[in-house]
Amino acid sequence: MLTRYASVTELPAAIPVFPLAGAILLPRAELPLNIFEPRYLKMIDDVIRNQRIIGIIQPVGDGGTTGSPQSRTAEIAAVGCAGRLTSFQELPDGRMLIVLTGIVRFRPAAELAATTPYRIFSADYAPFADDLKRGEGEDEVDRERLIETLRRFLGRRQATADWKRIAETPTEQLVNWLSLASPFDAQEKQALLEAPTLAARAEMLMSLAEMDAASGPGNPGNRLQ
Repeated sequence: MLTRYASVTELPAAIPVFPLAGAILLPRAELPLNIFEPRYLKMIDDVIRNQRIIGIIQPVGDGGTTGSPQSRTAEIAAVGCAGRLTSFQELPDGRMLIVLTGIVRFRPAAELAATTPYRIFSADYAPFADDLKRGEGEDEVDRERLIETLRRFLGRRQATADWKRIAETPTEQLVNWLSLASPFDAQEKQALLEAPTLAARAEMLMSLAEMDAASGPGNPGNRLQ
């Protein structure tokens, strides 16, 4: 859990951006990534030496074979989330396993002319300054209904969960973790990211789960830990 950023003014005005289809990041949630493309291995090397902040954002479209468009002019979504590199491991084959911990959402503004193989954008964090407040909006979430919806959703998919751990997880962390781990499509995940409040995100999660339940048989054999 990050507490080092008290204000958006403490964050860098421009950040390297990693467009990745189907991936979102949310404040104080963790996103593990397997980095193998040379352009993003270079990004990791660079951010390790600097402020360790990367913007995760979805491309508009499928992102190609790797999920991340090759074109430097490819359109990206209107909102992403800045994360801090909190863990990394270099593997013998040159890949890197990293974990990003979400800090605050942002809107990408102007793209900077850069000689790096990855893209860099100025970031507007101001609309999401409340993201820095741990637990903001938790009291407005119907936690009991959220957990009951999760039980039905997993039951339909013949999946299990660590209910003790879920019971001990703070509401904000639970909502954001479920948003990242959910099996919903890229557009639905983007809608979860852009939800204006934690309560709105929780309501959207429950609505998506209920629509999924109404769509037919689920996929068995999953486990949510």
